[in-house]
Parts: sequence; structure tokens; C-alpha cells
Amino acid sequence: MDFNGRTPQSFPVHGIDVARFQNNIDWNTARRNGVNFAFIKATEGGDLKDINFDTHWQGAGQAAVKRGAYHFYYFCTSPEDQARWFIRNVPRTPGMLPPVLDMEWNPFSPTCAHIRPPASEVRDQMRRWLAVVERHYGQRPVIYTTPKFYRENGLSGFNGYDFWLRTTAKTPAEAYPGQTWRFWQYSATGIVPGIGGDVDLNAFSGSSAQWQNWVATRAAR
Repeated sequence: MDFNGRTPQSFPVHGIDVARFQNNIDWNTARRNGVNFAFIKATEGGDLKDINFDTHWQGAGQAAVKRGAYHFYYFCTSPEDQARWFIRNVPRTPGMLPPVLDMEWNPFSPTCAHIRPPASEVRDQMRRWLAVVERHYGQRPVIYTTPKFYRENGLSGFNGYDFWLRTTAKTPAEAYPGQTWRFWQYSATGIVPGIGGDVDLNAFSGSSAQWQNWVATRAAR
């Protein structure tokens, strides 16, 4: 993609996010080829665990790739139940990156495709999940979202949270005017040695030194 403005390549720190679609990752090879961090899908809703979470979590850790876990939110289950499900399946691990709340509309779910609460209810549910998870891990979670979901639900009001923003055709400044961000998911079709097939690519918002400082400040102890 030919981005206008600052391109992903101008940021020195890059990583990936993975789920059940990625199998047999050679994490050491991926790390040698520029994968500094990985966000790993852990859970959906209140009862689904990603089948590859444990394998990815262990592999990234053994290769010294900085790792964090994310939860895909469903509007068919209470935020408290979803938070407890995430906590049940994601171990508190020294050095782990903050947990991530993935907020986007889910039109393909077989059980929860068409429930779209009003924006005020969306924000209330988010705050409830975030509060439970922050208390457990001692880390303020990161919020992942898409341009449509961000705009329709007024997520700019979540001051004090780090944002991980998806935008594969525009820069974050164009897709989320005025919103600061920590991570930018800029491609869903990345090719990384050690990973078979496509993988999502992400950039960190600062320099290598700022990355080290962010990790030192935000990683679990």
C-alpha cells in the first residue's frame, strides 16, 4: 500500500498478531526477521478459547518475542463473564505485554452477529471488561478497534488508554483524526519468514528506545 504521510516502514519496531489461522510458527526465525512483539488471540466471548493460543504463547516466550494476549468481544455475553473467561485462560506471566480488548462488529458469528447496542451501552460494557481485567493483571489494557467501530461508538472518549488501530489503506492520522495510538495494524497480508501464509503486520508508534521504555513501563512484573 502506498500510504500518504508517514509510512509503516518509517517506524523501526514491528510485530505481528496471530490466531488459529497461523500454524507451526518458527518463532526464532520470525524474531530474527524483525518480529519484536506478538499479540496472540486467546479468547472470544465467554466460552471460546483459540485452539492455537497455548502453542503460540509458549513459542513466542521461548523465542524471547514480547507477547501479549487479546480477547475478541461479543455482545451476547456480559463483560464480567467475558473478562473472567479471558483471565481463566491467560496466565499472569512476568514480562507479558498488556492484555488487549478487541472491539469490532462481528457480522460472521454464528451466534452473535446482529446485536449492536447503542454507543453508550458499548462504552459501558467496554469499561466494565477493562476494569475487571486491569484489576487482575495490574496492567491497563490496550484497546484494539477499526475505523467504523471507533467512529460509530465514540471511542475517542477513552482517555488514558493505549490504542491499537487497524487501518490498511490510510494512515492512522487519516483514518482516526486526532487519536493518538501505540500500535498500527497496517497489513493483513504480510509475509514473514518462519510463518506459513499471510499474517497481520503491526508497527509501534515510536523509536527503538521508546519501545524499550514502553515495555519497561507496561510489561507485567
